Amino acid sequence: MKSAKCLLALVFCVMLTTFSCSTEDLPQDDLNALTLPAPPPPKVIEVEILELINEYRISKDLSPLKNLDVIKSVAFTHTDYMVEKNEVSHHNFFQRKNSLVNYAKATSVSENVAYAYSTAQAVVNAWINSDGHRVNIEGDFTDFDISAEQNEDGKWYYTNIFIKRE
Repeated sequence: MKSAKCLLALVFCVMLTTFSCSTEDLPQDDLNALTLPAPPPPKVIEVEILELINEYRISKDLSPLKNLDVIKSVAFTHTDYMVEKNEVSHHNFFQRKNSLVNYAKATSVSENVAYAYSTAQAVVNAWINSDGHRVNIEGDFTDFDISAEQNEDGKWYYTNIFIKRE
């Protein structure tokens, strides 16, 4: 009986090492796909906002930012939360930040949120005209993305996240 238990333990160990997986060998994009929901396809208003922000950054002699799907996934979860709660907020920001530190290797994270602006130009202008939001737009970041979702009344909610990666 003792040798049967030893044999069973040995088989279990072999199976465990054969079927275990390591994320160290996975490319970052594959890791993100495995651990976060896939982002929804970009909406026209989202693309316009990202373009306007990069145009603004370029006008200030700042580098344009790159889109990153993992950021869009994280932003979408928050925008969806705001729509569900019918409230614009930064609730749970530290969870989003930690996700981006873990999944995107972010060294810093910031976000802008907004509500009820009906055009890309209007929301970007509002952020640029707000000191705190403009600091994020002009910040030392490398990547960004946005999620824009409408509530039942057709009002838009926005989550725009900026990260820096080394």
